[in-house]
Amino acid sequence: MSFVWLWTDILVWTLVLVLIGAIRSIRRSEQIRKQWFNILKSPIAMSAAIILSTYLLFALLDSVHFQYTAKSTSVSSESSEISVHDQGVLSVLDVLLQHLRTQTERTYSAPFATHEYSTSLSYDESGAVSQVYRSLQYGGQHLTGDKTILDDVMVKTAVPFLFSCVFIAIIFAIHLGWGFLQTRGNYIDYYENQPKPEDELPWGAAYLTLFLLVFLFSWFYYLSHFYHVLGTDKVGQDVLYQAIKSIRTGVLIGLLTTLVMLPLALILGISAGYFKGWVDDVIQYLYTTLNSIPGVLLIAAAVLMMQVIISNNSGWFGSTEERADLRLLFLIFILGLTSWTGLCRLLRAETLKISQVEYVTAAKAFGLSPFRIIQKHITPNLMHLVLIALVLDFSGLVLAEAVLSYVGVGVDPTTASWGNMINQARLEMAREPMVWWSLFSAFAFMFTLVLAANLFSDRVQTVLDPRRNN
Repeated sequence: MSFVWLWTDILVWTLVLVLIGAIRSIRRSEQIRKQWFNILKSPIAMSAAIILSTYLLFALLDSVHFQYTAKSTSVSSESSEISVHDQGVLSVLDVLLQHLRTQTERTYSAPFATHEYSTSLSYDESGAVSQVYRSLQYGGQHLTGDKTILDDVMVKTAVPFLFSCVFIAIIFAIHLGWGFLQTRGNYIDYYENQPKPEDELPWGAAYLTLFLLVFLFSWFYYLSHFYHVLGTDKVGQDVLYQAIKSIRTGVLIGLLTTLVMLPLALILGISAGYFKGWVDDVIQYLYTTLNSIPGVLLIAAAVLMMQVIISNNSGWFGSTEERADLRLLFLIFILGLTSWTGLCRLLRAETLKISQVEYVTAAKAFGLSPFRIIQKHITPNLMHLVLIALVLDFSGLVLAEAVLSYVGVGVDPTTASWGNMINQARLEMAREPMVWWSLFSAFAFMFTLVLAANLFSDRVQTVLDPRRNN
């Protein structure tokens, strides 16, 4: 086994290191720490942050890839022995969901079904032909006697429920132990220093959200060993596995695109607002021209060109995963290059205003260089706008990937994404009987992520925007 580092893996783990560094800097600043405390003091924002962290955890588990060579068969002959090997690039998440990845059916099956969704021709011993619902190979085949699916699910629900209770109890004990250690084991100091209700984070909402998430995913995971919880698609692949695998694509599109758009927006927006003159004219002309081109057409043209390059140079890639990852990386760059104009215009306007205040004028009079003034006085006063814009744009970028994949110019068809699931569900919705669970699963997972991002961004805007009351 050997580790395989895809380009998107390197970028996402680099971003995690940047976030860890940002958290350390926040802990050193009393003002910034107080602002984040006010953000998380809202129960809705706290719950949304936990949901977003859960999605990020799944994306990170799916961003550690390795390749293995497993001997599958051996064919002997008089002169030599021929070994056949199966090679593949897997992630940690693939290993955890091994049963979902390998236990595929023949075709469609509904959630918690024991038989296929449509009838097939069957021949009996006498040669007579009949239409029957074939039994699934894996889903619900453990049922015996008169035991119904509902009774079996209700009994098996007790296991994830107990696991969730024990997990939350352990987290709560660690939380109390950590607070106790902060007072160096002094019971009196610990209880006397308990914060007032108005000065405390909403731990009740946090624990409730965490319990629901742990219970939901453990329930899905445990029951997926016995049923196809969200059904199967046309080729018999588990829909739950596809929906969970699509988390990485959605999160990476939302996060990594910021690595592309943020430097462009910062440099060009601040330069246009501070230097003015011909610099401002050139930058305004640049983003005005870019905004005049329909974004979907620009992205479609770039993706189609990339497809041609990949098709003509297939020798560049050692596996299908590397080819699909390069297309995902290219889509991230294209979205970043077409998404920076709004933030750039906002930073330009704010820089024009800040450059006229007294302390900036005094810094110019003392002879400070423009770059020093930008670094010390202008950029710190723009970071709240940057943070608000990035959080607001996250949900829009997740939806953009779904729309682009739906029209066929998004990620590679072999890449798991909610957009590809919705695209494949178009014909399924027109079937009789209708296959609805693929579309529903993609919608549910994407809706939860986008709703959490929007709720969290609304709280960030409320706290950090000086024009609004906290």
